[in-house]
Amino acid sequence: MSETPPQSLQYRVDGPEDAPVLVLGPSLGTTFHMWDRQIPELIRDRRVVRFDLPGHGGAPALPFTSVAELGDRVLATLDTLGIQRFGYAGCSLGGAVGLDLALRAPHRVASLALVATAPRFGTADEFRQRGVVVRTNGLEPMARTAPEQWFTPHFAANQPAIVDWAVQMVRTTDAACYVAACEALAVFDVRAALGSIGVPALVLVGSEDRVTGPAEARTLVAGIADAKLAVVPGASHLAPVEQPAAVTDLLLEHFAGTPHDTSGTLAVPPPVPAPAPASAEPAPAPAPEAPEDGEATPAGRPDPYEKGLGLRREILGDAHVDRALADEDAADFQELVTRYAWGEVWAREGLDRRTRSVVTLTALVAGGHREALADHTRAALRNGLSPAEIREIVLHTAVYCGLPAAETALATVGRVITEETTPPA
Repeated sequence: MSETPPQSLQYRVDGPEDAPVLVLGPSLGTTFHMWDRQIPELIRDRRVVRFDLPGHGGAPALPFTSVAELGDRVLATLDTLGIQRFGYAGCSLGGAVGLDLALRAPHRVASLALVATAPRFGTADEFRQRGVVVRTNGLEPMARTAPEQWFTPHFAANQPAIVDWAVQMVRTTDAACYVAACEALAVFDVRAALGSIGVPALVLVGSEDRVTGPAEARTLVAGIADAKLAVVPGASHLAPVEQPAAVTDLLLEHFAGTPHDTSGTLAVPPPVPAPAPASAEPAPAPAPEAPEDGEATPAGRPDPYEKGLGLRREILGDAHVDRALADEDAADFQELVTRYAWGEVWAREGLDRRTRSVVTLTALVAGGHREALADHTRAALRNGLSPAEIREIVLHTAVYCGLPAAETALATVGRVITEETTPPA
């Protein structure tokens, strides 16, 4: 059976049909209109393709599971337009797509501009926590804090109409697609692969960006062989909106030096596979003739430890796992938990993660394990259970596990739910 082809994206094309192509990617929570102020100058001698993220700007709400999947949708969209080779500029999540394309499809990317972008965005825990907040409260908390994240205080105070426009972009985004994007960013990490990017890159950052600031920009410049840094004064995260003229000039200068093929045929050799990003699961080692601890199971199957560790981090969070693994006196126990509870049982395909969370919460209530119940309440929220569903599980256990056990459990899950779902101040 053949795989389902990638979905194309909602897009807009401006500029001469025979001109070099420049693709513009938006940041999370915005639409392709974030590039409006750049368009008049860019389309003088370029064909500009802008796309919306799924569920943004009225685009179909078809969530993606990874930045690479979003990159595949970008390529599918360009294929429908007959575009093979192009320049690419992206902001934040849109920049992450540019990094992915430069690594996986270098034969198609002629040049790259990375605006407010990082090879890794914060921590996985931060983005999964954001997903929990949105699942519980909707997008209003994100809309309310967007101005201070995206703009300098001076700009926000003097441009109320633009601030209101930005807030409305977030409010009208599909919540499930926003959460899916958070999950994708949680596992995005191409730090180890930056050296494989062989196209010219402009790394552009606002001097006041507190989301992906100059430090992250310098990491990109240090890792990409042919990269230069441009710091835009008086701009925060959405520099193309806050300082449109400066950003436009920088983009024009950068892409003017890169010839793009417009013939519809590839002008360079086929791509060389890039090294796997640091977050990718390592390939299983072949089973040794005489299995040793940490290499393979007695049956010759790949050791499930690394898979279990990745899954444990994804569900319980890096901070929790780091604390557990730091206890040297419990090293053997933690190895057992990681290898068998997570690598063997949680990794099985017989139940989805939501169902496994339901089973786990029920068992922990029955056993009276309050600390583990708190940890797995956080995990259940990340696995998609709502606060109401978690409380319903505890209510159900009262009948089968006893009222005192359920009463104690309800206090624990209530505390954790409040901690995890309260929007940032």
